[in-house]
Amino acid sequence: MEISYLISATLSAARSSADSNMDDICKLLRSTGYSCQPGAKRPPSYPESYFQRVPINESFISMVIGRLRSDDIYNQVSAYPLPEHRSTALANQAAMLYVILYFEPSILHTHQAKMREIVDKYFPDNWVISIYMGITVNLADAWEPYKAAKTALNNTLDLSNVREQASRYATVSERVHTQVQQFLKEGYLREEMILDNIPKLLNCLRDCNVAIRWLMLHTADSACDPNNKRLRQIKDQILTDSRYNPKILFHLLLDTAQFEFILKEMFKQMLSEKQAKWEHYKKEGSERMTELADVFSGVKPLTRVEKNENLQAWFREISKQILSLNYDDSTAAGRKTVQLIQALEEVQEFHQLESNLQVCQFLADTRKFLHQMIRTINIKEEVLITMQIVGDLSFAWQLIDSFTSIMQESIRVNPSMVTKLRATFLKLASALDLPLLRINQANSPDLLSVSQYYSGELVSYVRKVLQIIPESMFTSLLKIIKLQTHDIIEVPTRLDKDKLRDYAQLGPRYEVAKLTHAISIFTEGILMMKTTLVGIIKVDPKQLLEDGIRKELVKRVAFALHKGLIFNPRAKPSELMPKLKELGATMDGFHRSFEYIQDYVNIYALKIWQEEVSRIINYNVEQECNNFLRTKIQDWQSMYQSTHIPIPKFTPVDESVTFIGRLCREILRITDPKMTCHIDQLNTWYDMKTHQEVTSSRLFSEIQTTLGTFGLNGLDRLLCFMIVKELQNFLSMFQKIILRDRTVQDTLKTLMNAVSPLKSIVANSNKIYFSAIAKTQKIWTAYLEAIMKVGQMQILRQQIANELNYSCRFDSKHLAAALENLNKALLADIEAHYQDPSLPYPKEDNTLLYEITAYLEAAGIHNPLNKIYITTKRLPYFPIVNFLFLIAQLPKLQYNKNLGMVCRKPADPVDWPPLVLGLLTLLKQFHARYTEQFLALIGQFIRSTVEQCTSLSVFTTWRTLTGAHCSLWQPEDPRNACGRRGRPSVPGGLRSVHKAAQEGC
Repeated sequence: MEISYLISATLSAARSSADSNMDDICKLLRSTGYSCQPGAKRPPSYPESYFQRVPINESFISMVIGRLRSDDIYNQVSAYPLPEHRSTALANQAAMLYVILYFEPSILHTHQAKMREIVDKYFPDNWVISIYMGITVNLADAWEPYKAAKTALNNTLDLSNVREQASRYATVSERVHTQVQQFLKEGYLREEMILDNIPKLLNCLRDCNVAIRWLMLHTADSACDPNNKRLRQIKDQILTDSRYNPKILFHLLLDTAQFEFILKEMFKQMLSEKQAKWEHYKKEGSERMTELADVFSGVKPLTRVEKNENLQAWFREISKQILSLNYDDSTAAGRKTVQLIQALEEVQEFHQLESNLQVCQFLADTRKFLHQMIRTINIKEEVLITMQIVGDLSFAWQLIDSFTSIMQESIRVNPSMVTKLRATFLKLASALDLPLLRINQANSPDLLSVSQYYSGELVSYVRKVLQIIPESMFTSLLKIIKLQTHDIIEVPTRLDKDKLRDYAQLGPRYEVAKLTHAISIFTEGILMMKTTLVGIIKVDPKQLLEDGIRKELVKRVAFALHKGLIFNPRAKPSELMPKLKELGATMDGFHRSFEYIQDYVNIYALKIWQEEVSRIINYNVEQECNNFLRTKIQDWQSMYQSTHIPIPKFTPVDESVTFIGRLCREILRITDPKMTCHIDQLNTWYDMKTHQEVTSSRLFSEIQTTLGTFGLNGLDRLLCFMIVKELQNFLSMFQKIILRDRTVQDTLKTLMNAVSPLKSIVANSNKIYFSAIAKTQKIWTAYLEAIMKVGQMQILRQQIANELNYSCRFDSKHLAAALENLNKALLADIEAHYQDPSLPYPKEDNTLLYEITAYLEAAGIHNPLNKIYITTKRLPYFPIVNFLFLIAQLPKLQYNKNLGMVCRKPADPVDWPPLVLGLLTLLKQFHARYTEQFLALIGQFIRSTVEQCTSLSVFTTWRTLTGAHCSLWQPEDPRNACGRRGRPSVPGGLRSVHKAAQEGC
């Protein structure tokens, strides 16, 4: 992304300038041969040869290296005063020096004194460094090719030094972990304790963070090449001497983060209340002195206190001195407060005031308030800055991922662990300071985008870690599903008393209650996290929980759909119905149990279920439809795919990309017109050879039960794409086998001349028609296959629309009524506009028609046969070709009074309903005059055939023809007008055929 942006910016600049630096860009971006794969060898002279592609002034590099060698340019040493923390304090500077040394490789090769100085200052006790956002480098490996650098590092890498450092950090980590656990005990960290022990607490924080940094960096797998024997030996030595245990280190990190978080929050609160508390203590101390002065005035009686004007004046002066303390001049105020405390101690001793307990109490209270003022005035922001510097965890930006499994296991065992993890995530957010610091200082407009990127990465990691909670919840949920679907019997509305114990099923119900409690505990764990600002993104734990539940639901439902809808095409009978029933039971179990736990996890289960299942199905339909699109819809373009709640993609098991494609193709396979016969009156498909039922409208009821309205609607949409593809293929075939074949064109031209005009009767019609059929016989096989495929899909679309409409009327009758009325009103308005253009009509930017269409199709209130699938151009001979095709198929059919037109021979299969609907759909894509010409040709054919009905054989043919055309006309089933289940009506577009036949008779 960055490289493409750089190139495009360069090209844009080159267009506006006479000089192009494209060659320099190509030189800079040319491959170096370096590979970051484990075990890959580093190319010779890398990276210094790469840095030399852009020459930089040598004097400038020398000055930078000199400054980095000698100075603490980031002023970090003040935050790490102890000498053993010096290498940690200078770690950022050391990382910069490591990179810049490659710009002057001669120092690495030959300058032994300089390299010894650098190693002694920056790397005396560490050799694995983090150079930027968790990118780690092992100096033992990186400096291997450089003689001076390698020699200088030998002392650090000496096994005795390695052993010493590992043992030291093991001891430190054990000691500080005990201290931190003590600090984290309830009630230990109080305001007074913190104010009295700031240095001690900061030292503990330093020791914790330094130990964590050293152990995480030097035990990381990424820092050790397994093929390098020396590095492997050093790492083994560290693991042994430090008694390394990743779980112990992780818990030290957790406790340190929690301790740091509590300390920061308390210190921030004290800072915000600092002035108010200081003023309060000053006022209280002054009032005590004023009251004591009044006591010695003799005005206020106090037990055994005699009047003393000197003490009265002195205490009044002390009260004034306390009131005169200035908050803004903290140094002077602090000195003066100490003097006042000493004065109050001396007056108690010199004037023998110890004998009066009340006076002593007044003096003690005043000294206490003054002490509190000193403590409060010492609350400074520098302490928070030091904690921020010391608590830097940017070195673990990538290393933290190695602890993910430990985090998740800890959460699984103890969900309340999330509260400590919250502090760890906030500590990790400190890593954002590193990339943003210089961007902010430069006032760059990229600050927001960079902040957004790194915050998004961190939030993604938080989601990844906490995903264990929804996973654990769903593990329990699967057990609940099994118990509810297989073990627990549903209690009937009426029950005999003696059978009550049988239906009680106390064991399974106790198990369900136990699992439900476990789920609620997990929920409580994540909700304890509270709303947290991670970088610049606010993380709401409730939303995090819901997103996690959605993600796990999507993963499991998508897997169930993928596994549940894999079919064996050779299975007889088809596996379709059993697989749908099995999948339906699985989906119902998910739905029931998910709805059952909603009150225990405080979510809207039904809403989540419908949204996510619809998203899964729509996404899979979209991906399946990509096969029919030139410009594919990628995941990042999809409105159904999500970054946080991704829908998984599975490896295709056949030509289909997704489960919806497999389902659609399995339905097409078992209802193939070559193998089955569709009986329109029964809405059923029968095998042509065995006459056994293959499937019926119950199939679509089962799909509705299993996949819901979204599944049926998605199947309908996919069939639309398939019909479009078939029609496009048909047009290509028409061009190829008809319009480019001279013989076929001559035959059609001859036939056109013979039948013109269409209102006349063709003389010697049998010879003319059957001669034309014989000459074009070779083209009808492909033609028939294409037409019947389209017709088959149209029948399926009719069945889907019928099922959708039925379920809509049954489940949501008000929605169905509203949609129907709105549809009728819109059509009436549009029709009125065409009759009178002055009346209103929806504008082009009005999405009403588009949106209402989606609702109507989802509710099944549409007729697939009236749909225009493709745009077409004028095709010569189109009506007569279709007419010739139709009469060429008639000998393969016979008329049955009960069933209508059926196939004459199973060996030469032709199914009449898909043939008629396919032909009707094809004609619908063209201008209406083509349909009129087609019908006129049929009418002429019938009249001409009747004219020649003089022999028995011809009369038999006439009976077949009349039966065929009569079957095209069927009165609409009145039940469909009411929207009830029934045979989808064939539109009366071809009813004039029957009329033509009657006129011919």
